[in-house]
Amino acid sequence: MTSHHSSQEVSDSSRFRTAVILTFTVVGILWLVYLGALVFDFSITQYGIYPRRISGLSGIAFAPIIHGSIAHLVSNSLPIIILGTALIYGYPRSAGLVLVCLYAGSGLGVWLIARDAYHIGASGVTTGMLFFVFIIGLLRRDPRAIVLSMLVFFLYGSMVWGVFPTDRNVSFESHLCGAVMGVILAFVFRNTDPKLQKKHYSWEDETAEDSETPEPDPNPDNSRRYH
Repeated sequence: MTSHHSSQEVSDSSRFRTAVILTFTVVGILWLVYLGALVFDFSITQYGIYPRRISGLSGIAFAPIIHGSIAHLVSNSLPIIILGTALIYGYPRSAGLVLVCLYAGSGLGVWLIARDAYHIGASGVTTGMLFFVFIIGLLRRDPRAIVLSMLVFFLYGSMVWGVFPTDRNVSFESHLCGAVMGVILAFVFRNTDPKLQKKHYSWEDETAEDSETPEPDPNPDNSRRYH
């Protein structure tokens, strides 16, 4: 293996660690917000998104960090780590802007179309990350993109059903807006990150040299014989 690929592996490893650290940090913040509100007996639901109210616009910034229960928070924590790591590791150039667009875009969509109620939680962003990583893998078709696409779909493909109104206490609108944003962003950013280069091994050069060496004619006296 060449030194170029060795340095690439080091870079990949470093990027993966960074992605894991970032996602764990985000989840830690969500838990601190929830536990802080619980300890001080302070209701933060009213800081969520309330559709078509001017006062509800501020919820676009705050809703994803607010959760209504431990179960709600737990259900979002692991997907944030897994899907966030896949996104940041697989698409480092576009990840920052993609996350900002998912965060703001899904929230704005909820504010425009959702039912009249407070909408809270990070599920819109997590659904957006799922759709982004899955769709962009299908579009790019390089090895890493395909592996990440299949991995997230295998782990969280059931989240697709969240875009439908199956439970009146669940904000399917958040899931739907996140999914739409994820698909759009996958098309927009499909060529932003360079594709994974194929690894090149020294033995491939030796094989190529051997294949270029002409084989001796087993019948040198009959080399001009025609049939």
